[in-house]
Amino acid sequence: MAASTPTPSSTPPVQAQTRPPAPDVQAQLQDLTHSTVGWFQAYWLQIIIAGAIAFGIVTALYALRRLGTRLCRPGHARGAWLTVVGRVAAKTTNYFIIMVAIKVVDNYAQTPPMLDNLVTFLFTIAAVLQCAIWARELILGAIEHKTASEHFQGETIINAMGLIRLLVSVVVFAVATVVLLDNLGVNVTGLVAGLGVGGIAIGLAAQGIFADLFAALAIIFDRPFSKGDQISYGTSSGTIEAIGLKSTRIRAYTGELRVISNKALLDKELLNVTKRDHIRMPFTIGVAYETPPETLARVPAILKELVEAEGAKAARAGFETFGASSLDFTLLVDVPGADWSVAHPLRDRLLVAIMKRFAAEGISIPYPTQTTFTAAPDGKLIMPYLDGASTLPVERT
Repeated sequence: MAASTPTPSSTPPVQAQTRPPAPDVQAQLQDLTHSTVGWFQAYWLQIIIAGAIAFGIVTALYALRRLGTRLCRPGHARGAWLTVVGRVAAKTTNYFIIMVAIKVVDNYAQTPPMLDNLVTFLFTIAAVLQCAIWARELILGAIEHKTASEHFQGETIINAMGLIRLLVSVVVFAVATVVLLDNLGVNVTGLVAGLGVGGIAIGLAAQGIFADLFAALAIIFDRPFSKGDQISYGTSSGTIEAIGLKSTRIRAYTGELRVISNKALLDKELLNVTKRDHIRMPFTIGVAYETPPETLARVPAILKELVEAEGAKAARAGFETFGASSLDFTLLVDVPGADWSVAHPLRDRLLVAIMKRFAAEGISIPYPTQTTFTAAPDGKLIMPYLDGASTLPVERT
């Protein structure tokens, strides 16, 4: 009986996956310790010199930080550029100062490779974090410089600066984290993509809030109006009482308080009544048709003279049109400033002065009139006067 030969299996044998051995941290620490001790024994003089140089660098950096602290004391203007630079310098950390000094003298005494890699690793962390802190302070300082130069004040700008500080800090340190991980050899592609998708999702979910928020920042920094200004928007008008991060409150001239979102307000055409440099008041003055031409020619000069006597400016004073019952003159008066409490009394005085001057000059301002002529059936005018006077009968209604 023949022995049966084993049949090879159709499935190939599964080979066990081999993993790279885990690094022996204890052995690495021992190697680092031995190499460092040997380095100290071989280069002790160079190490002492490097330490002295590092001490001088640390002392100089601390002196610069103290100078920056003096520049940003409460007595100095907060938005001045020297104060901003001082705040940036004052935010220098002890960790960064020490790592800069060590990094500068790192290669002076032939530092062992393992110790040099450790110094580079720690310096990278210190440099990225310190640059993020400096960038945040510089951005916030530039914003405060802008607000200080424009004389911003009040609760709104304080709230806005708190929110701006939060947003700037989040953005700057998020970028710093990505840069740090990338410098340490970590693949940040997935992290950046995740942050982008998350930012888009948050932006879409809260786009209304963010729209009003950025509109509030635009109002604060672009300053189309400020608290206390009188504005007209759309078909409404009123006085600004408060500018919030979500909405603006406007006190209407009729007394009610109107609340409108910042984005909706900026989408409208705004007229800032308070910011105008003069108030223009138009007048239409009718003169009787019977006024002699010589007197009519002097009317524009008379009107300008009366306007200038009241301390205003006549932007236009001249004949406008032939009216239904009068010769109409247009008078445009510009009163300097934006105070109606000055313009209204001036208008009243000017109207009285015009009436007095026209009466003295014999210039009549007519009522709306109609003249009726009586005619016979054949079309001839009837003279009702017995004395044959040439004056036609006139009925005024």
